[in-house]
Amino acid sequence: MFHVARRRILAVLSGAVLAALPLQAVDAAYPEQLIKIIVTFPPGGSADTVIRALEPLVTAELRQSLVIENRAGAGGNIGMAAVAQAKPDGYTLGVAPAGALTVNPHLNSSMPFDPKDLAPITLLAEIPFVLVSSADIPAHNVAEAIALAKAKPGALSIGHGGNSTAMHLTAALFTQKTGIDMELVPYRGTAPASVDVLAGHVPFAVLDIPASMQLILDGKLNAIGVSSARRVPSLPDVPTLAESGIAGFESVGWFGLVAPSGTPLDIVVRLNEAFVKALKDPSVAGRIQTLGAEPAPTSPEEFGRFIQSESAKWGKLISEAGIKAN
Repeated sequence: MFHVARRRILAVLSGAVLAALPLQAVDAAYPEQLIKIIVTFPPGGSADTVIRALEPLVTAELRQSLVIENRAGAGGNIGMAAVAQAKPDGYTLGVAPAGALTVNPHLNSSMPFDPKDLAPITLLAEIPFVLVSSADIPAHNVAEAIALAKAKPGALSIGHGGNSTAMHLTAALFTQKTGIDMELVPYRGTAPASVDVLAGHVPFAVLDIPASMQLILDGKLNAIGVSSARRVPSLPDVPTLAESGIAGFESVGWFGLVAPSGTPLDIVVRLNEAFVKALKDPSVAGRIQTLGAEPAPTSPEEFGRFIQSESAKWGKLISEAGIKAN
């Protein structure tokens, strides 16, 4: 009986000691099991390709394998809801798209999750777009495009990759900031939009760079400007829309890594360090850039502030432009 009682006392004392340890000490062994990463797009897309490019380096850094699970649908809401509802222990993460965190909440009256239910880890990549015109349209820069649109108010149009997509919002921001009246024409993706602007069925289009770069280099499309704050390495001679006279213009697609809210801070920091290190690897950065994207490592705090600023920007535009969900 004495030995049984002694073991029970020791067990209680051991539990008390563990409970009193700092959080960092308890989580020092992380990760002890596979880490699942939910991607909100189908296999083969840019977000999926980027996370798979990062996977070997992150696995080596954490000494634990990553399991990538694709859960597409509802503009990223399905996958992000699964992450938000997961146990906040660092073993379920998500690749969050810009739309799900900063656009969908302004378009949908009911959301399956609140962006506040997710803890930012790091921005992963930004995807700039390019505004182009058909080869037979006399508009090779911003000034000529604005002049042409003002000479024919309401008669010209801009194609884009679909309602409520980042390309749609980029086109809307362009018309808003320049004060021109142009119809915004949605397509089911960037490929059909590319085909129609190439054929001259729409005079302008906002396209992603991989789909349009060769057409621009071959002189089949006029590149008016890129939507990012800085020039794009793959199109170094194409100015940004901001430097072309549209002050403060910046609009990019992006996606970042998140965890369920409540995930211990030391785990978030550990994950941030591993993914940022991988994003800065030259071979990985090169692979990401071939997709027309740019690596964008940040601290968790920087990513959180970025999400807030993007939500405010797009919420204002959606309200003022009267943009509706599909």
